[in-house]
Amino acid sequence: MVFAPSLQYRIAERAFFVYGFSKNNRDNIDDDEEAAFKKAAGYVLGLSDSDLAELIDQKQFTEVHDHDKETPK
Repeated sequence: MVFAPSLQYRIAERAFFVYGFSKNNRDNIDDDEEAAFKKAAGYVLGLSDSDLAELIDQKQFTEVHDHDKETPK
């Protein structure tokens, strides 16, 4: 199965995985989806540390750590 590049937003030491899909199921996202992802990016990248902590506590976001590797600066 081939997967399309996932849509991610990255700022400083944070990266947000937003969406991925199998290339076997579809070729690409459509224009409406692209517009929605761009709008979401503005919201997500504007979240404060406390906003993120609250969303994680509410299980609306999931935090993933890679403790074996140093985060690039």
